[in-house]
Amino acid sequence: MPLGAAGARDVPCVTVTSTGPVPFIRVARKRCPSSWAKTPAGECRHVQGIAPQGRPAHRPPAPQQRTGGARPPGPQPVHTALICVALPALAISGEHGQMTGQGLDGFYRGGRRILARCLVRVGGEPPLPVQGRMLAADRARFVGTVRTAADSGPDPAVTVERLRSAEGVERVVLRSTAGRPLRLRVEVSLGTDLAELGAVAAGVPGPEVPAAVHASGLRWTAPGAQAVVTAEPAPGDTLASAGLLCWEIDLPPGGTRAIELRAGLEQPGRVRPPETAASHGRGATLPWGDAEADGDDPRAAALFATALDDLRALLLRDPAQPGDVHLAAGVPWRCGLAPAEALWAARMTLPLGVRVAAGTLRTLARTQIAGTGPDRGSFPGALRHAGAHLPPGCTGIEATLLFPVVLAEARRWGLPERETLALLPAAERCLEWLWSAVAAGGTAAGGCLADPLPTGPYRCEVQAHAHRAALLGADLLEAHGRPGAERWRGWAAGLRSRFREEFWIEDPGGGRPAAARTPDGRLIPHLGSAAAHLLDTGLLGAGDHAPGLLDKVRTEQLARLLGGPALDSGWGLRSLGAKEPGHNPFGHRSGAVRVHETAVAVAGLAVAGYEKEAGGLLRGVIDAAESFGHRLPEMYAGEQRATGSAPLPHPAACRPAAVAAAGAVQLLTTLAGVRPDVPAGSVAVRPLRTAPLGALRFTGLRVAEQPFAVRISRLGLGMVEEAADGLQLGV
Repeated sequence: MPLGAAGARDVPCVTVTSTGPVPFIRVARKRCPSSWAKTPAGECRHVQGIAPQGRPAHRPPAPQQRTGGARPPGPQPVHTALICVALPALAISGEHGQMTGQGLDGFYRGGRRILARCLVRVGGEPPLPVQGRMLAADRARFVGTVRTAADSGPDPAVTVERLRSAEGVERVVLRSTAGRPLRLRVEVSLGTDLAELGAVAAGVPGPEVPAAVHASGLRWTAPGAQAVVTAEPAPGDTLASAGLLCWEIDLPPGGTRAIELRAGLEQPGRVRPPETAASHGRGATLPWGDAEADGDDPRAAALFATALDDLRALLLRDPAQPGDVHLAAGVPWRCGLAPAEALWAARMTLPLGVRVAAGTLRTLARTQIAGTGPDRGSFPGALRHAGAHLPPGCTGIEATLLFPVVLAEARRWGLPERETLALLPAAERCLEWLWSAVAAGGTAAGGCLADPLPTGPYRCEVQAHAHRAALLGADLLEAHGRPGAERWRGWAAGLRSRFREEFWIEDPGGGRPAAARTPDGRLIPHLGSAAAHLLDTGLLGAGDHAPGLLDKVRTEQLARLLGGPALDSGWGLRSLGAKEPGHNPFGHRSGAVRVHETAVAVAGLAVAGYEKEAGGLLRGVIDAAESFGHRLPEMYAGEQRATGSAPLPHPAACRPAAVAAAGAVQLLTTLAGVRPDVPAGSVAVRPLRTAPLGALRFTGLRVAEQPFAVRISRLGLGMVEEAADGLQLGV
C-alpha cells in the first residue's frame, strides 16, 4: 500500500499488522539502524530524497496513469466520524449514528469488528438525523425524528435517541409527544464481517458472515471468533437470514420506550489474551488526580477536560506487568504502543503526575535491545515519513534519546528515588548506545548523530534530542554517583559548537537553521516545525534549563521565524513553511499543523523569553481546538487562517491521539510555568507575563506525588495555592 494512502505514515512499506489484542497499521517490524538501511553497496536506500542547499529535491518518475480497473483500497477517512474510545474497545460511525457497514463503521473489541452494521428503522423509515455529538471520549449521543400518521403539521411527534458506548452497548429510546397512542414497528438490521481492525482501516474488509439466532439476539461465527448481540427486551421477531430484530412498540401520549443492544466478542476454544485495557469507568482510578483548569477564557477549561478524557480513553496496561500503564498512539490507526509517541505523551503530561511516565518507562525498558551488537541499548522502531526533502527517519532513535530525558524530568517532578534507580540502568544503556552510534560515524559525522544510521542525514531535531539526552543524562548520572557525567557535558558542549558552525544558513533575512546536513557537508535549507526542537532544552532544576544548541542571537532569529507567517498558519505551526518547495497543507511532514510540535514550540519560546510568539501560537491552537469540539486531532491542514475561516481537518488524522491530547495539557500548563526540583525540595512558578488567556487557575496537578494548585492573574503573576509539605516555593 503506498505511503500517500497510509494512515500510519510509516515507510517504506506499510503493512496491516497487529500486536497482541490491539492492532494498528505500521511498517513491517524491522529495525532501522545500520543493519536495516544499507543496500548491498553499503548506501542508504533512501538518501535519494535529500536535496542539497539551493537545489530541488529529486523526485521519482511519475507513475503511469491508470487506464481502467478498480481503484486500489486505501485508508478510510475518519475526519467526519464520531469515534467512541475505551481501548481496546471502539465504536465508530458518522454523525447520523447509523452504522452502515461501510468504511470503518462498527463496534470493535480487541482489534476485531464485532458489529459492522446497526441500522435502526422506525415505521419502515430511518430516523431523520438531527444531531450527533460526543458526550465523553467513550460515549456518543445521536438524536433523530420520525414522522407518523399522527403528525398533523410539520412538527414531528416522535424522537429517537441513541446512546452509544465504546464498550458495545447501545440504548435506543423512543419518545412520543403525540396526542394519541401510537403503535410503531422498530427494526434493527445487524451484520458483521468479524474482520481485523487493520484490514478494515486499510479498506480491505472481509465478506459478511451469516447470522444465526442466539437467545434474545444474533450470533456470527468465523474461524477463531464469535460475536453475539443480545437485546432487551427480547425482540418479538428475529430473522437471522436478514440479520433483523423487530419489535412492535406501543407508545402512549407522552410515553417513552427503550431497547438496549449489547455486542460482545467470544473466542471459544482459545486462551483469552491478557486484558490490556486500563480501567475506563467513571469511577476508575486514574494515574492522575482530578485535575481541572478554569479561568477567564472558558475554552481553556473545555480543552483541558477533553484532553484528560481522551488520555483516559487511550490508557493501556502492559500485559507483562498489568500495573504499568502507557498511552496508545491514537485511534484508529495506531491503537498499540508506539515508543516515541508514548514517551512524548508521558513527558508532556508530567504536570498531571509521574505514574504514566513511570509505567511507560518500565514497559519500554522490557523491550530494550540486548546483546552485543551495534543496536544494544536502543529501542526498535519503524521508519517514519519525513516529507519531500528528507529520507524517512527512525522512531527507534527518537525513543532511545527520549528515554533518559523523560526519566530525568520525571525525577524532577517527583518520581521516587527507588523507581528512578530501578530505571537508571536502562537510561545508561541508551546513553551508551548514543556514544557508540556517534563514534561509529567516524570523522564524517563530526560528532553528530545520523538518522537513519549509519549514513544519515544529520537532522537538526535529532541533534537537539541527542544534546538534551546528554545533558539530562549527565544530570541523572551525577545525582546518583555514576561515572560519565563530565564526559557527556563535554560532548554536549562540543556538539553545541559544531552545530552553531555547521547547521546555520546565513541569508539576508537573518539566517535559519538547516533542516539537516548530508554526510558530504551539504545543508538542507527547508524550514519547518521540526526546528522548534532546538528550543526544547529540558528541565534541569527549579528555574534552570539546559543550554540550547543555538546562541542568543540565533535563538532570537528562530523565535522570529516560528512566529512569522511562513510557519505560523494562524492555527499553529506548519510542518513545512508555506514558501518552501513541496509545501502541501495536508502533508504530515510537509505543511500540516502537528499539535505536539506546536506545543514544543510554545514551551520553548516561553522558557527563552519570547512570550509574544508563544502566545500567538497558543491562541491559534486554542481557536483551532474550538472548531474540533476541543478534541484536537494529531494534525490538521496548514492552510493560512482567514477571517471567518476554520481549520481544515485531515482525513487520516488520529483523533483522539496521545501526543495531541498531551500537547493540549502542555500548552495550557506552560502558561503557569511550573518548574519543579523535588530532589532539591523546591518548585518555582514562572508564568507568562503576557497572560494570553487572561486569568487562569489549575487544580489537581501533581508535584512530589501530592496535589498542586496554582493561579495566574491577568497581569501574569503566579500564586501557588496548594503544594506538598516541605517544598520551598519560588517565582
